[in-house]
Amino acid sequence: MIYRYLQHIKTPSTRPFVSSIVSILMASVHRRKHSPYWSAVFTENGRRVMRCTKATNKKEAQEICRTWEKAAREAETGKLTPERAREIISQGVSSVFLANNQEAMPNSSIENWCNQWLESKGIESKTATHARYKSVIVSFIQFLGKGAKRDLATLSPAEVMRFRDHTAKKLTKASANVSLKILRACFAAALRHGIITTNPAVTVSILKKTDEAVRRALTITEIKAILVKCKDSEWEGLVMMGLYSGQRLGDLAKLRWDAIDLQKGELALVTQKTQRRMILPLATPLLNYLLTLKAPGDPNAYVFPELAAVSRVSTLSNQFHNILVQAGLTPARTHEKQKAGRSTKRETNPVSFHSLRHSAVTFLKAAGVTDALAREIIGHESAAISRAYTHLNTEDIRPSINKLPDVSKKEEKPK
Repeated sequence: MIYRYLQHIKTPSTRPFVSSIVSILMASVHRRKHSPYWSAVFTENGRRVMRCTKATNKKEAQEICRTWEKAAREAETGKLTPERAREIISQGVSSVFLANNQEAMPNSSIENWCNQWLESKGIESKTATHARYKSVIVSFIQFLGKGAKRDLATLSPAEVMRFRDHTAKKLTKASANVSLKILRACFAAALRHGIITTNPAVTVSILKKTDEAVRRALTITEIKAILVKCKDSEWEGLVMMGLYSGQRLGDLAKLRWDAIDLQKGELALVTQKTQRRMILPLATPLLNYLLTLKAPGDPNAYVFPELAAVSRVSTLSNQFHNILVQAGLTPARTHEKQKAGRSTKRETNPVSFHSLRHSAVTFLKAAGVTDALAREIIGHESAAISRAYTHLNTEDIRPSINKLPDVSKKEEKPK
């Protein structure tokens, strides 16, 4: 307060006196005898304090001192928020860096960096993956509003956590966790480039999915009911593929004939999600089904051309949901407007095409297949069982695959 008062004194006769007083009150650096470090002297809460900067370079110490003084002045006004404090520190660090380097310290706004990272991922990511990244980044920038124009170094874990919770309330906990992981990757890249010193998303924890509907396995009776409803359509083959290979809808819908060796009875594919190359023996019921199909002369042709023509996996999921409705396994979706509006999170259906993956694991375990074999067949990753120590060929897996129940057989009616 005294400092601000003296700055407004303009009487000519008092200027020399004021200048000397102001110079005393202004921040300065000093080095004590026998000490390699410079100490900063500045006013804090109306008192002169001295703190060691741990800097041996005077220019560095002066920049640190000015940063501390600036923070102390804003604290006196009661306007020093955590975000503003981080901004001041970031500017101070940049000044220290600039004092000892010809090039300025790299920096970027939150919005600019997120868009830059998104652009780089567009080169190396698949279209569907990049679309998911873009959805999260756009939502995050919209969530921050004007705050997205701030320096990236000022972004706090608390803001990331609020975005995670906002996403969980609007969508699902699973979606919130995916969004958090994408932000972690985005800011990890900024950390590698030296734009930030810490990743603000790393300390934000993943939400536990305790109260959400859990995907369940479909029973043999339910799978047979599904096959009845999609008889003589490409969905019949896709359902058989889903059960007997345990693979995901997106991978199987785009399956080409060159991935299937009918003579060896093998299926070879690279999963989109994990980029893992898998070679699986075809279960006898699935092999018999594929032998009934007329394979075209072009090995690059799709096994299920009509379904492969559908561009979005979500559209295929909706089609399968309609089959589940026809089979009486799930209620039909209504398009009535909800009173809560668009901010209401969507409900998770416990049965979907992914349930066939659960069924495959369940049936394999029920048949006595070991956990290692089941994981190898389905393609699950595990920290406990490393693939580096698992060397299984198709003949090792074939007996396990053939233990899966034959859903293509008709049930015999009791006499």
